Amino acid sequence: MCQARVRQADMSRLATVAGLPKRFPDRVEVAAVRAEAEPLEPGAEAETKRRVAGRVMGRRDMGKIVFLDLVDRSGRLQLLCPADRTGSVDVDLGDVVGAEGAPSKTRRGEPSLTVDELTLLAKIRRPLPDTFHGVTDTETRYRQRYLDLLMNEETRADFLVRTRMVTAIRRYLDAQGFVEVETPVLQPRYGGAFAEPFVTHHNELGRDLYLRIATELYLKRLIVGGLERVYELGKDFRNEGVSQKHNPEFTMLEWYEAYADYEDAARLLEELVSEVAAQVGYEGDLDLTAPWRRVTLREAIREVTGVDILERRGDRDALHVAAAGRGFELDPDESWPKMVDSLLSKHVEPTLEKPTFVKDYPVELSPFAKAHRSEPGLVERWECFARGIEIANSFTELNDPDEQRARFEDQLRQTAAGDEETQPFDEDFLRALEHGMPPTGGAGLGIDRLMMVLSGRTSIREVVLFPAMRT
Repeated sequence: MCQARVRQADMSRLATVAGLPKRFPDRVEVAAVRAEAEPLEPGAEAETKRRVAGRVMGRRDMGKIVFLDLVDRSGRLQLLCPADRTGSVDVDLGDVVGAEGAPSKTRRGEPSLTVDELTLLAKIRRPLPDTFHGVTDTETRYRQRYLDLLMNEETRADFLVRTRMVTAIRRYLDAQGFVEVETPVLQPRYGGAFAEPFVTHHNELGRDLYLRIATELYLKRLIVGGLERVYELGKDFRNEGVSQKHNPEFTMLEWYEAYADYEDAARLLEELVSEVAAQVGYEGDLDLTAPWRRVTLREAIREVTGVDILERRGDRDALHVAAAGRGFELDPDESWPKMVDSLLSKHVEPTLEKPTFVKDYPVELSPFAKAHRSEPGLVERWECFARGIEIANSFTELNDPDEQRARFEDQLRQTAAGDEETQPFDEDFLRALEHGMPPTGGAGLGIDRLMMVLSGRTSIREVVLFPAMRT
């Protein structure tokens, strides 16, 4: 009789392999079963029945009982498969199974599920990497992220934190009265940043379009339209290099608030990041509580290099000589604004470990920022840095259409002079400004870079599920 039952069970399992179940309903996460089994006495078994599903990541055969380690998104759980309940256990490492049984605790105190029925849900066809060491090769981790997620619990934890981070950002902004919107990804002209775009062609319209490099100009149109507080959290694309800090496809948050300025945006960023860090359980070494340090761009560069960028403002030769005299080489063919940006990005930025607002930039670096209220030639802009990288950027937005037109025209002159990173002329945006945009504070926060800060990762590829890779 016993042999007949085993043969019948084996035949049932073979039939299951031939036609795997299309669903496995009513399952609970393994973390919930662990929590239910934890208070039991060693050797005890609950009266309730639970169904779990996941991937088999460990197997130990102990005669009349087989121990399986089942892993799902929430964690790991030991399955106890007694031969008198489940028959022979025909599963391999990497198989996806469903199990039904009772929460229990072994005599050694391990929370478990004692299985009554085990169901094969998906059969592995390729062997898993070494289950002890996980996936350690960097190329494999990035190119086959599914293996990285399967084998490395730390990777899974990081990306679950990222999901919670994005959810917390939306929750915070929604609570502040902001409206989440969607603007075009395919744009007839790009703008809102200094960057080279990706170009594509629309067959029906018979015209080239650009993948957006920023959402700024469309979001400010919505401020003109009276939405007053708007944000968009989505993808931007820049046809630039791939590095520790750059991925050509990246996630940005931009928000714009009418009747506010760049100081209001700074306070919102401080509060937003502090709140998000608390909600995701950040336990790193950075103090993210507000207020953060504020320093002018002029003073930040002078502190690190000894160079005063405004001493002979706009004179690139003088700036080149001053920097060289302090031991900092600049490209003599670059424009004065690019030299200033080089001093900031190459020499100052890496020193800014604690969250720091670098503020009040020359107008040449910021064609969309409003003139400074007390410093001629400067604009009300800040960039925020942490762990030696830029994470956010903000302006008191320029809302004078005549001044904006003049700056667009200046960008055209720079383009004609050979500067490739300029803002294209946008007549439609000017038309929107001519209808009147209230004073506005806007900011952009790099989601990938914020995740680098919260996770302590030093490469953007560690926090992007599928980073761009060379062939």
